Amino acid sequence: MLTLRTSLASPFGRKVRMAVEVLGLQDRVQLQPADTSDAADSLRGQNPLGKVPTLLLLDGSALYDSRVIVEYLDALDGRGVLIPRMEGRFHVLRQQALADGLLDAAILQVYEARFRPESHRLDTWLAYQRDKVDRALAAFAADLPVPTDEGAHVGEIALAAALGYLDLRFGGAWRAVHPALVDWLQAFSRRVPAFDRTAPAFDRTAPAG
Repeated sequence: MLTLRTSLASPFGRKVRMAVEVLGLQDRVQLQPADTSDAADSLRGQNPLGKVPTLLLLDGSALYDSRVIVEYLDALDGRGVLIPRMEGRFHVLRQQALADGLLDAAILQVYEARFRPESHRLDTWLAYQRDKVDRALAAFAADLPVPTDEGAHVGEIALAAALGYLDLRFGGAWRAVHPALVDWLQAFSRRVPAFDRTAPAFDRTAPAG
């Protein structure tokens, strides 16, 4: 059985967990929690970067990051559900890249507050990261992801994971600015039950992974 090393707090891990459920691969992928802050955790031997998510394969090798793992799962499934084979393929991959970039910028803001003393924080740098998030949200609001005939694709899944993270760490401030995205996420959660099932039920101060 494949083993997914991740944390419940990780939005990139959530993206992969949703992908597993969308493909119906729950009986082939087991979840094993990982603590990225623990030097004794075996994660650092499995992934030199010590990051989650990391997927352990049957031959003992490991795959990372989330984009590589999603592509592997899609190939394993063979139907082209997450990543279309032809028409729309690169549009979907671009949506994933934009959602992942949004997440990177959001996580950097969280880490700045968590790890850097307030006297050493740069407001201009934080504003730079906030602007990335704002521009990405505006781009998605203008071009909402649409499911393919096969079902939820990785562009949708990545955006849902990103919006969920903004709810978790930033109090859902985006909702007042982008009602179209609010409606989109509500529709996505109804259509893809994995979104609610993978929601982190834990202390909001827990590390993001």
